[in-house]
Amino acid sequence: KVDPPAGSYVAGLLQKGQPQICRKIGEEAAEVMTAALGGEGDARVVSEVADLWFHTMVLLSARGIPLRRVLAELAARHAKGK
Repeated sequence: KVDPPAGSYVAGLLQKGQPQICRKIGEEAAEVMTAALGGEGDARVVSEVADLWFHTMVLLSARGIPLRRVLAELAARHAKGK
């Protein structure tokens, strides 16, 4: 974010802002559903989930939210469930 390399996909996405990042998250979520429900196989599902998580992490970064906050939220939810 501080010194983005020329031609970087992530730098370009960050420059376009949160609306574009969120559009990508929506696209990737739809691709996860299509892969899972369309019988495209586990490898394809894994690939699409990786894309979804990647773009979600880009959004977190754009908002200055460390991934550890999400992990802490999941841990807190798990602890409440016990």
